[in-house]
Amino acid sequence: MESRERYYTIDDIGRLERQPMNMAEKYYLIDGELCVKMSPNHLHGCIASEIARLLGNHVVERGLGRVSIEVGYHPPGERHTVLLPDVAYESWDRAARTPLRTYAPYMPDLAVEVVSSSQTLAETRRKAKVYLRHGTVMVWLIDPERDRAESWTAAEDGAARSEIIDKTGELRGGALLPGFLLPLRRLFSL
Repeated sequence: MESRERYYTIDDIGRLERQPMNMAEKYYLIDGELCVKMSPNHLHGCIASEIARLLGNHVVERGLGRVSIEVGYHPPGERHTVLLPDVAYESWDRAARTPLRTYAPYMPDLAVEVVSSSQTLAETRRKAKVYLRHGTVMVWLIDPERDRAESWTAAEDGAARSEIIDKTGELRGGALLPGFLLPLRRLFSL
């Protein structure tokens, strides 16, 4: 059995973020493991911004919910997992009507993670599985290094499944975001 030096909680993140030496740091937790989210590079930020803009326009025009960037989400009643998706969509069925001044105590319907140079694809896939395990409906992993994306959903048996989409394909919102299509060429030509 793996032993850990420390099992972190949401409260620990709050204390760390308030320390002057850590003010620029962003932390997230996976099952009590403390992780640091590095500042994104320029391409990463441009891709996340474009997704947020297009997704936000679609969501607002249809009154579906809200789109956010780099917000902390944790499963209800769970204090050892907090994730910070680059972009997230919350339907009005799930979202707090007024934005909270704390981490959202629920997981987003859609989480988007742009694979960064400071993180491996395996680490990003691990996050996709954590999102799905805690109720997120769909996860998009955008991989600018390979000019492709992965769309993750939970199968009926609860297992995570993914579809790899190359740069000529498109991300689809499906039943979660009816009518939303995002051609990957739009992202990878920035």
